[in-house]
Amino acid sequence: MRYSDRILSTPSSFIRDILKVTQDPSVISFAGGLPNPISFPEEALKESACRIIDNEGGKVFQYSTTEGHLPLRQFVADKYNKNFGLNITPEDVLITTGSQQALDLIAKTLLNKGDRVIIEEPGYLGAIQAFCMFEPEFLPVTLEDDGLDLKKLEEALKKERVKFAYVVPNFQNPTGLTYSKERREAVCALFDRYDTVLVEDDPYGELRFKGEKLPYIGAGKLPHSVLLGTFSKTVTPGMRLGFIITQDKELMNHLVTAKQSSDLHTNIFSQYMIADYLAHNEYQKHVDKIIALYKGQAEAMLAAMKEYFPAHVKYTEPEGGMFIWVTLPEGQSALDLFHKAMEKKVAFVPGDPFYAGKTNVNTFRLNYTNSTPETIREGIKRLAEVL
Repeated sequence: MRYSDRILSTPSSFIRDILKVTQDPSVISFAGGLPNPISFPEEALKESACRIIDNEGGKVFQYSTTEGHLPLRQFVADKYNKNFGLNITPEDVLITTGSQQALDLIAKTLLNKGDRVIIEEPGYLGAIQAFCMFEPEFLPVTLEDDGLDLKKLEEALKKERVKFAYVVPNFQNPTGLTYSKERREAVCALFDRYDTVLVEDDPYGELRFKGEKLPYIGAGKLPHSVLLGTFSKTVTPGMRLGFIITQDKELMNHLVTAKQSSDLHTNIFSQYMIADYLAHNEYQKHVDKIIALYKGQAEAMLAAMKEYFPAHVKYTEPEGGMFIWVTLPEGQSALDLFHKAMEKKVAFVPGDPFYAGKTNVNTFRLNYTNSTPETIREGIKRLAEVL
């Protein structure tokens, strides 16, 4: 059998492969970017599931519109308008099957083979994998402590066939870094000069436990701004509900067409259920509990790293989100370290899949949201033994 060039050029999910290795319950895993299951509002969701069946009947089991359930899109629009002073309408919102589908739809809509995509270096591996299916050329731009390297970003924007740039400005995956207000403004000014779509992915933005909330780079400012969000990190990931926000009407029409060809519409039962949950519960109070939980877990990991890690190992200190990024001395391979760590029954994600075209890098990602403070301390202690 002959397979497509697209699938042959797309790597398997590195993290999914690692998670198979870490199924052993004796392994302490900092590998997956998993929300803590104790944060899932199970009872409230059960009530919503029963209520929508009783009140809506067959609607929740029938085919529906591609754009998504209107009350859910209205909730998204109202939330962003209130929190960020935007002027979003439900027509500017497309409900997707998780943020991963949003990435697929954007690439499907904008990319031809050989087109260029600007990504952060290091960048989100799920986006790299999604874009790979469309055989682009990646233009990695170094991510500094306060955002993209402006000189390298402008050099990339000047190239031909640059269709879009993809960034995660809040508590970035994998580094946990957040763009400063000044860097956001400078990035916005650059995109204002070039006819390039800016995609801001913000799955973690609500999970801030330190510092001040910052405005988006392009939303409400740039004509080709695209903003991605999700309910996976604040309600439940299993429902696979994400969304695309853009006021570029032509782009939105093409995204809807791309989604029609992909899956007609996102699971309508999940949409009704989450919309009902949001209508009958105090969403922000629920998010505040998650923030408090993750704050304690992040502090536990950072305290253990400070106590056990040698001075030559550097790491980020996030203001929110789910990840810490670790940098080893030059010349050391995080992939080699992973195998040594597994002998100590502790797992992380080596940095390789977060780069386009680099191997045996000296960086790796740690996740703190799915372990207790006691487990975190023990896992960091084991990891330090092989550093």
